[in-house]
Amino acid sequence: MDVPAAGEGELTLIVPVYNEHENFPRLIEQVEREIPRPFRLLMAYDFEGDSTVPVARELADSRPWLHLVHNTLGRGPANAIRAGFQAAHAGPALVVMADLSDDLRCVPEMLRLYREGNRVVVASRYMKGGRQIGGPLLKRTLSRMAGLSLWYCAGLPTHDATNNFRLYDAALVNEMGIESEKGFEIALELTAKAYARREKIAETPSTWTDRTAGESRFQLWKWLPLYLRWWRYAMWAGWTRGRR
Repeated sequence: MDVPAAGEGELTLIVPVYNEHENFPRLIEQVEREIPRPFRLLMAYDFEGDSTVPVARELADSRPWLHLVHNTLGRGPANAIRAGFQAAHAGPALVVMADLSDDLRCVPEMLRLYREGNRVVVASRYMKGGRQIGGPLLKRTLSRMAGLSLWYCAGLPTHDATNNFRLYDAALVNEMGIESEKGFEIALELTAKAYARREKIAETPSTWTDRTAGESRFQLWKWLPLYLRWWRYAMWAGWTRGRR
């Protein structure tokens, strides 16, 4: 489906899905309640048999801002997000998970920080005022360690390097390119690349809540080496910045 161009400064929400038929209608309710218009939402899906697709098409009949984007780049969340950025082209683009884990109440503040010139705005679980509710203990621990080690040792300007709920300048993302092909390490990749380029990055506190319906696609042990690659890249970026 062709996606019409966004208006100048219009927010684009990129939502990768995988069988989120239970959660997606509730996400739409939250979006309509919490996010100021104008905006458009691009739901990126991998295959026609995804249970979210018929639900989303029915919702889109009465919502001209809701568009379905068929990801043809390869299955997986990273490629779905990449397809969403390609469809967004430019302007502010917010990656949102369909599992209702992200707190959309902080979106107006994220937009404010973006309009102040920050090209990446992170919804941070680990800065003062942020919280994380639920989720596997090991995953939470590794995520926190990654974020805080990069904050203190590399100077990365966010305490939360791995949360995918963040706002980007879509033109910047498409210019930098996305190398991730598998999992949610894409957030760390894009933030590390922006940091290496000395782009402005900001954060705002946010609460993350573990899903209550559906099945998570997160595969810790399979994706951990991919996270380590971009963690090392961010460390290198901090070291080279410090030498200049």
